[in-house]
This record gives sequence, C-alpha cells and structure tokens, in this order.
Amino acid sequence: MVKEQLSGRGIRSKDVLDVFSRVPRHKFIDPSLQKDAYGDFPLSIGKGQTISQPYMVALMVQAMELAKEDKILEIGTGSGYETAVLAELAGQIFSIERIREIGLKTQEVLKDLGYRNIEIKIDDGTLGWEVHAPFDKIIVTASSQGVPGPLLEQLSNNGKMVMPVGPRAAQRLMLIEKDSQGRVLEKDVCGCVFVPLIGKHGWSENNAGKNI
Repeated sequence: MVKEQLSGRGIRSKDVLDVFSRVPRHKFIDPSLQKDAYGDFPLSIGKGQTISQPYMVALMVQAMELAKEDKILEIGTGSGYETAVLAELAGQIFSIERIREIGLKTQEVLKDLGYRNIEIKIDDGTLGWEVHAPFDKIIVTASSQGVPGPLLEQLSNNGKMVMPVGPRAAQRLMLIEKDSQGRVLEKDVCGCVFVPLIGKHGWSENNAGKNI
C-alpha cells in the first residue's frame, strides 16, 4: 500500500509514509471487509459512512504539514483510522463524530490500540469545538458547499485547514490557510468525492442526498 498507492502517487513526506506503514488499517473496519483493508478505495463503515481510500487520507494529512506539538481538530471521526494517523504525528487530537454509534465504537478501538492523546465527542462538527480553540490544524472528512464559519474562526493564525468543498456529486479538496494577520488563502488541491457534512453550517438531513 505505502509503496504503490502513496509514494508511487506523490506522497513524499517521510513522516507520513512511516505512519502509514505502522497504523493497522484492518483494525478499523468490519472483519468481513478486512481482505480489502489495504486496497486503494474507500470502504463502508455502516450508517452511510466510509473509511476514505489510503491515498486521500495521506494527501490530506501531508497537505497540513503537521508538527509534533500541533493541536488538531478533526471533523468526522468515522472509523478512527485517520484519527490514529493524526495522533501519531501531532500532539493532541480533538475529534467530532455526528453519529453516536460510530463515535462510541471508534473510541473503544482507539483506546484498545493504546492512543491517549485523542478526545472524541458526539456533536455537530460544523460548530467546531470552541472550548479547545484555536487549533493549529483542522481536517474535515465530509463535504460542504462552503467552509463553515465556526471552523474558520477556530483556526489559528498561521494555521491550515483541509476539507472537500463543493456540490454533493463531486467536490474540490481545498487547503485553507491563515497568515499571521488572520488573512485567508485558499488553494485547490484536487478533485474528490466525500460523504456530506451534515449540520447547522453544512448540509441538512433533508438535502444531504440531493445534488444542489
């Protein structure tokens, strides 16, 4: 996986490649799907959610240029695979999952694997986690038509956020950066397709499945 899907497709960060060599992706999916655990495609984790393909996770993580002391906000805990990758590379991870059943199950998986620098809560991720703000880096694993205001506000100056932005059918992966004065710069990374970001500042339950 690391040689063909990651380094073979432009992932150059040694730290990122090393982490992907260590974190056991098969631990984060249903046993019935484990034969496909290291394939270059997303897999279902139930409730209409997926674990992203390894390349996309690596691309998003590499784009943020994580430092060991960074405080990270992750929107969309999901399977916890990306959460574990982040926990290996940064200082403290605050992760929000909308679906209670998924969040509680993932919390146990991460605990069993020995991660102690991760805090998870069940909530509307589009609101962020104000009590722990500002965050050095923010990663959003679901798509919205725009960047939720609370997340942008909770990103620190000189911080980076990566998230998919665009209509339901297909999005662009965007890197949003704040400079030292708080000015915002957006960079288009690549095309992508993610599940919808549902919440007050994202898609509503009613239109999450529609192309608007």
